[in-house]
Amino acid sequence: MAEKKTRAVHSETAKPEQAPPADGTPDAGAQAPVQETPPTNPSWHRVQLARHPKRPHSRDYVQGLISDFEELHGDRLFGDDQSILAGMGFFKGSPVMIVAQQKGRDTKEKLLRNFGMPKPEGYRKALRVMQLAAKFRRPIITLIDTPGAYPGIDAEERGQAEAIAYNLREMARLATPIITVVIGEGGSGGALGIGVANRVYMLENAYYSVISPESCAAIIYRDSGKAAEAAAALRMTAKDLLAMKLIDGVVAEPPGGAHLDPEATIASLGETLQNALLELAALTLNEILEQRYDKFRHMGDFCTGAAL
Repeated sequence: MAEKKTRAVHSETAKPEQAPPADGTPDAGAQAPVQETPPTNPSWHRVQLARHPKRPHSRDYVQGLISDFEELHGDRLFGDDQSILAGMGFFKGSPVMIVAQQKGRDTKEKLLRNFGMPKPEGYRKALRVMQLAAKFRRPIITLIDTPGAYPGIDAEERGQAEAIAYNLREMARLATPIITVVIGEGGSGGALGIGVANRVYMLENAYYSVISPESCAAIIYRDSGKAAEAAAALRMTAKDLLAMKLIDGVVAEPPGGAHLDPEATIASLGETLQNALLELAALTLNEILEQRYDKFRHMGDFCTGAAL
């Protein structure tokens, strides 16, 4: 009796495998592939990707693209700001100078790097290294990744606004090619303090804005919780800024973001840098200075109606 019951149970539960239809039509019982739904707010989605904790940081790009990198420290006035990574090395065999904003991975490094927010000594260190590059005619590559300049009392006491303003003026007249890439967050004057360049690029999921979405929402909407709405209104993504001719190009990222395939992102940035350096190498020093000056002088020129 037990053997008969066992056979009966097997006959009821076991179902033979069905071969797929010969004509190639999908099986009605098969599960359809999951399709990624486009975000309802692409701007806010890119802000979140720019802040992803596993997104490649400046040091990752330096290690992947620059050989024989030698880091330089200190501003020769106050101290060494670890949120600014600066030094010299070789990009595809050619000497370059690197100035980058570096965030941290773990808590200890985040505190050491001050969460990527430079203080006055950081901007002065950056300028010291850039002036050294101009002296020896080395192209400068700057990598922007900061939520903004550090707003603490100590930074203000040491002249935060003056340090950034001085960088803007001096970078405008450095007699060497400058290339800037926003690799993550590009927050306000903290980003612009190392961003006056002949070529300005952005990674596909980076953002560049005069203010963070949270701060904008707190001021405009009196509610920082409306940061997503503010992000859309600010037009801070690479696509938006390219359309307004505020940047020169967008560096493609792998589907889903740079954190899913850092090697491919680093290689993509390397191609962009190589092309930009070749273009700028064909210009004289006077042409480099004029091109940089004209680039920023023409920002903000808009015409919404017929010319008078």
